[in-house]
Amino acid sequence: MNANATTDAESDAATRRPTIWVDADACPRVIKDILFRAADRVPIQLVLVANQPLAVPRRPNVRSITVPSGLDAADSEIVARSAAGDLVITADIPLAAEVVAKGVTAVNPRGELYTAESVRQHLSMRNFMDQLRGAGVETGGPPPFHARDRQAFANQLDRWLARLPR
Repeated sequence: MNANATTDAESDAATRRPTIWVDADACPRVIKDILFRAADRVPIQLVLVANQPLAVPRRPNVRSITVPSGLDAADSEIVARSAAGDLVITADIPLAAEVVAKGVTAVNPRGELYTAESVRQHLSMRNFMDQLRGAGVETGGPPPFHARDRQAFANQLDRWLARLPR
């Protein structure tokens, strides 16, 4: 093979448009709405993955994938299908860790960008909280979702979209 030749897979990866993957089972409706509007204005594929059927707008670049019920089935589907350059929206720390390790950008619905370092910190805190709950300590849940969370997410999404090749 010619040293300058590329394989079909390399060529496909170079020309492939990034996809936004959404861990949709627990994603707030307001975040989905922001993503639907973004898909209207930017030619990007938007795929919502859930273990139940979802109503999504009828647009050629928006679709949903329904996976069988089961522990981490949606997460496994996103990990298997996402690729470097894609964006994953999830509040699931183990899922974020797996996709970040693949070179995928991950953001939670509150607008926090996951990095390799922040994922390690979140996993440590998650494991610590699991140990506390296992010992019977009441740890509470996440804080309520606020307008500032929605704005932080929209800003993070806009930054990611602005980096896309035109």
